[in-house]
Amino acid sequence: MTSPRPLLLSKSFKISQIQIFIADSLTIFWGEWLDLRVRIPQLATSGLISPLVYILAFGFGLGGSIKPGVGISGDYKSYLEFILPGMVALSSMTVSFVGTTFSICGDRLFTKSFEELLLVLVHPLALHIGKMLAGVMRGLLTSLGVILVALLFTGNWRFLHPLFLLLLVLSCAVFSGLGVIVGLSVRSLEAVGLYNNFIIIPMSFLGGTFFDPNTLPAALKVVVYLLPLTYATLGLRAAAYLPLSQFPWYSIPILLVMAIALSLWGAYIFAHQQD
Repeated sequence: MTSPRPLLLSKSFKISQIQIFIADSLTIFWGEWLDLRVRIPQLATSGLISPLVYILAFGFGLGGSIKPGVGISGDYKSYLEFILPGMVALSSMTVSFVGTTFSICGDRLFTKSFEELLLVLVHPLALHIGKMLAGVMRGLLTSLGVILVALLFTGNWRFLHPLFLLLLVLSCAVFSGLGVIVGLSVRSLEAVGLYNNFIIIPMSFLGGTFFDPNTLPAALKVVVYLLPLTYATLGLRAAAYLPLSQFPWYSIPILLVMAIALSLWGAYIFAHQQD
């Protein structure tokens, strides 16, 4: 009869490895948090500027000429209500991506402390997840301010619904994961501006934030549904206003798969980084 002891030892070893992996990821995150916690007011307020400008320009300005049932679904009382979840998604995307990218670029290109991180005996995936979690925290801190603005204008407490918050975390994870990859890849801060101009800004306007993707022609709809911001916006909007029977449940696994794929890609780049 085969002794169960080797199997128990093997199982115990695997559990130990998982615990070490989680601890390493949280350690990397904690190092980022020590820097972030002294800048919480700055993070929370700086990321509010663009959403507030969009709310004033589109929600109150252009929104007066867009009526429910004409251009947008009749499920919303006003165009302002329609775009508020998109403002939360937009804020999470911008701050998670830009903050993570510039943090890594600063360590790589200026302080030169990134080389020390690469010498640490930590799994590359743990490095990526630790940096990504810091980006998620950045996005959540800013998005919370936009959520408070949405609560002020609508009084809709479903902006704090668990499903809404889950989608927000997934959105932050996707774009902070992308920010890690860009931060590891660029050779100058000017290159970061190119990524921002050619990826983030176009996605801000094409990700379903200001319009209903279902009203688009088929060819444009294909392009829009290739963007992760579209799934974040549609999911957040449905979680805030629509019944669960109309919720786009596909948005959750799509964002989750994107976050996992970006994590694996980021881990690969970490493993081959030679700064």
